[in-house]
Amino acid sequence: MKKFLLLIAGGITFIIALCMLGPIIGLAFSAVLIFLAMHFYVKSKTTFSKVIWILLGIIGVLSAISNIPALVGIVAIVILYVLYKKWKNEDVKIELPIKTVDKNDDPFMNFEREWSNLTK
Repeated sequence: MKKFLLLIAGGITFIIALCMLGPIIGLAFSAVLIFLAMHFYVKSKTTFSKVIWILLGIIGVLSAISNIPALVGIVAIVILYVLYKKWKNEDVKIELPIKTVDKNDDPFMNFEREWSNLTK
């Protein structure tokens, strides 16, 4: 029964991801357009070229805004990945790249320690 429910959920998320493939490609294209506009804006020397790159960047931002439904497709792809791992009975571990700060390396704690040493 569990495998059947995973199969049904996987089928639904696959259909959602497939339907959102167009907006995902559009979002990727607009992200590339924004990146290129920012890159060439910084490298340009004349005011005319800066205005052109700003306009292309604005077009990219508007394109990205219009492709916001692609986020649903991206979430469906992540859910499909999790369902695939569950189907294979593997451990699902999605880690975000968040760096934890060690208490000894925290600059604010070092400042408090040094300040207390100076004021003694």
